[in-house]
Amino acid sequence: MTVSALDRVRIEKAAADCGFELAPVARGAGVQLGSSRFPETLLVRVIGEELFEVEVSDPAILGRASATSALNVVGYGELYDVLRTTAAHARTRPNRVADEFRKTTATMPKATEAERLVVQRVGQGLFRSALLDYWQGKCCVTGLDNTTLLRASHIRPWADCDTDEQRLDVFNGLLLAPHLDAAFDAGLMTFDDTGAARFANALTADQRDALGLNAPISITGLCANHLAYLAFHRARVWQGRRSYRF
Repeated sequence: MTVSALDRVRIEKAAADCGFELAPVARGAGVQLGSSRFPETLLVRVIGEELFEVEVSDPAILGRASATSALNVVGYGELYDVLRTTAAHARTRPNRVADEFRKTTATMPKATEAERLVVQRVGQGLFRSALLDYWQGKCCVTGLDNTTLLRASHIRPWADCDTDEQRLDVFNGLLLAPHLDAAFDAGLMTFDDTGAARFANALTADQRDALGLNAPISITGLCANHLAYLAFHRARVWQGRRSYRF
């Protein structure tokens, strides 16, 4: 099915709104989208009335568990969602955040503890920005979308990371509501490989009730790249020898 002039205009508008700022290129029955901020590209084909096939050059930017590089999308609302997600994931690929950190701090002094703390704050700021982008400004558990309240929580703590790539890896982070961040950071809560929350018995039933954690909760959007970091958290941070799970 060919792309009509109207469909092309609407696809190009969606692309520009969602972070694909390069001029779209016609590719057969589709429109190829790209950005100067990342090398990955995306091809949108019209396969029916407001029905699209979206194919990416790298399946990782879809943020899904499967390795497929294409998916069908129904309607422009869903197309916008897919474009926003793929652009965000492409912008926050781990090496890109670390490269930006090294570029930003290359000329900053690092001789004293105070100077190293300034450099660390730069990295933490970049990490927070990357998580806000990756998780689309919402808590990955509750869906809370007040970015002032959200916390960029390392899964493997900053001090326990061996490299800048680990410290600034977007998959080493969860964007969490404040009470979840505090519990996770203290090791009173963790997540299994399905994304389901597990609680240490040190967080009592009454305390869970007070925090609104008396029902099953889980991460939405967990992918395979998070799992090694979560395994570290369960082994080294979580107070889980005595634990509670729903």
